[in-house]
Amino acid sequence: MSFLDPQLVLELLLLGACTGYLAGLLGVGGGMLMVPFLTLIFSHRGIAPGLAVKMAIATSMTTILFTSVASVRAHHRRGAVRWDLVRRLAPGIVVGGLVSGAGVFSLLKGTALAVLFALFVGFSATQMLINRKPKPSRQMPGPLGAGAAGGVIGLVSGLVGAGGAFISVPFMTWCNVAMANAVATSAALGFPIALANTVGYLIAGWNLPPAAPGALGYLMLPALAVIAAASVLTAPLGARRAHAMDTRQLKKVFATLLYGLATYMIWQAFAGR
Repeated sequence: MSFLDPQLVLELLLLGACTGYLAGLLGVGGGMLMVPFLTLIFSHRGIAPGLAVKMAIATSMTTILFTSVASVRAHHRRGAVRWDLVRRLAPGIVVGGLVSGAGVFSLLKGTALAVLFALFVGFSATQMLINRKPKPSRQMPGPLGAGAAGGVIGLVSGLVGAGGAFISVPFMTWCNVAMANAVATSAALGFPIALANTVGYLIAGWNLPPAAPGALGYLMLPALAVIAAASVLTAPLGARRAHAMDTRQLKKVFATLLYGLATYMIWQAFAGR
């Protein structure tokens, strides 16, 4: 795989720009789009399907280190980030992310990860379509409950390569956190999620032989650099737009796209067996 190929660079730039914008706009995490497309790109360039899924997940997660910072700055300027919830959820997220990246991720086969990704993408799409309202009396749990919730968010996020918004946003809105605050807070939570899991991926893949030029374990560094450069520019644009438009109709369209991507990942899982 040569990252000097202009077509490949263009594909990665476009992917980074789209996922960054949608991450800022909808708070769903760019990994839901990025993982299927990176899996396709890596597979078509000679990486075994099972390893391609793992590298796509790890590379996607690491880009969130950059997009979360860019996105959260735009949300913070508008006072939308609930930093009290970030402090409450972050410790569990870090523990769950390290367990996921350094342990569970390396033990699972690429086929299982692809199926798991498809299931959670389908779940997230369904949540977007249902838009179920929580009971007015429901509130965020205390420190222990929040720590446990953070652990689940960090663990599952690391297994599917997403920033956790597909769990954290529904969870916070279920606890009567306003949608704008839930999206903004989820963007802030993306950084500890990505950091913990990236450290875990590096530990788990340290002794792997390079799958392609520029690969470091499960991370494809050239793809990471190109995608991060594009997504950092567009994530703040999406975050600003989120405060100026009704995203309900857009979420319905995006949910339909997610169902298609989930179907592709199921196909990819069985094609790689």
